[in-house]
Amino acid sequence: MFSRLLPLRHRHHRRFLQTLPCAAAKSAAVVDLHHSPCSTSAASSPSLSIWRRKKEMGKEGLMAVAQLKRLAALPPPGDHPRLEQFMGSHVSRLLRTDLLAVLAELLRQDHVILCKKIYGVLRKENWYRPDMYFYRDMLYMLAKDKKVGETRQVWEDLKSEDVLFDRHTYGDIARAFCDGDLIDLAMEIYEGMRSSPDPPL
Repeated sequence: MFSRLLPLRHRHHRRFLQTLPCAAAKSAAVVDLHHSPCSTSAASSPSLSIWRRKKEMGKEGLMAVAQLKRLAALPPPGDHPRLEQFMGSHVSRLLRTDLLAVLAELLRQDHVILCKKIYGVLRKENWYRPDMYFYRDMLYMLAKDKKVGETRQVWEDLKSEDVLFDRHTYGDIARAFCDGDLIDLAMEIYEGMRSSPDPPL
């Protein structure tokens, strides 16, 4: 049904939003990156979330962002040997606060290639624990940039870590995918929402 509606952007957005949770469907269409309600799971608790804490970037983090962006621009973009070398020799040694701040800054800049690399490093750290807000912001960025393959991978990662969203955040994510014309993926996420312990109304 949605494939036939794709050319009619506003109509298929409205039709799909009618299937979302009532509270989410009544909220504004603009996605709020920092104020979505949370569920009661440990991975979704604001008090336990390291991602929601204030992220102040130190000198090492600032230098890492500048160097990462410079190396990512070398051909082939995002896959130059010097970039991989820098990831192993410098990025992997950043303090937790700097690593989180670097990812937050790259997310703000919509730098998909580098975000994915930092995302991979961060999830291997000993201090890492599943975090709804961390995954939420990754999905928002990927939806905005219409990165279907990367989005599917992040979705599988969070499912493997048993991360659960509340119904409001599910609705916001599905709406973000609709805005990015990723209707099929939005429907997949909606199916995941239906099987969640916090299902749609």
